[in-house]
Amino acid sequence: MANEAGTGPARRASDRGRYGRLSRERVLTSALELVDREGLSALSMRRLGAELGVEAMALYRYASSKDALLDGLVEALYLELEARLAAEPAAGPGASTWRAELHRIARATYDVCLAHPQAVPLLATRMLALPLARRPAAVLRDHERVLALLREAGLDAAGSASVFQAFTAWLLGYVTVDLRPMVDNPDEPDPAFRLGLHRMPSHEVPVLRQTAPALAERGGPEGLAAGLDALLDRFASRA
Repeated sequence: MANEAGTGPARRASDRGRYGRLSRERVLTSALELVDREGLSALSMRRLGAELGVEAMALYRYASSKDALLDGLVEALYLELEARLAAEPAAGPGASTWRAELHRIARATYDVCLAHPQAVPLLATRMLALPLARRPAAVLRDHERVLALLREAGLDAAGSASVFQAFTAWLLGYVTVDLRPMVDNPDEPDPAFRLGLHRMPSHEVPVLRQTAPALAERGGPEGLAAGLDALLDRFASRA
């Protein structure tokens, strides 16, 4: 298997493609663009190499396996989150600064996921596959950012861990539900056929059929913020 020094077959495969010499950033950017267009199932080393104009083997010096490439996509999402946070003003000083900052992080995360919905499943699947210490550095910095806010708010280690887990569960759970595909036929003007309700047996799931139009409405950032406030109210007295 290739490494950063470029040994084995990957060293013999040229990494100069249609964008010039490759870099890890270029590889991950192209991989994310491919997933954005065609979904995760379209991503492979061979397909990504074709996108970049290089042999697939040339990619192994930037991602040693398909799993490493998927982890790189998670890294790219969190790097985009960092860039969004850096471009926005942080909350001003005050007793509620920690809550305002958590809201800012949650909204920026939602916006990143909204921009890359096809890659959102990786935020769960890859984190389930990786122990804490092996997660990409950008992911660890995100964890540090949230935990530091909670410690500054006055929570101890156990309290910070509890709120961190609840915050993460709400944020990623909300994003996953809010961005899930609901429309069966986007070209169909009739709401029932647009959602494909005719495909669902009415005698087995009558309540689901009735509720489907409401489920198809996204809660958006307003729903995210309302739920986050409700969650944080449970812990505010501890801070």
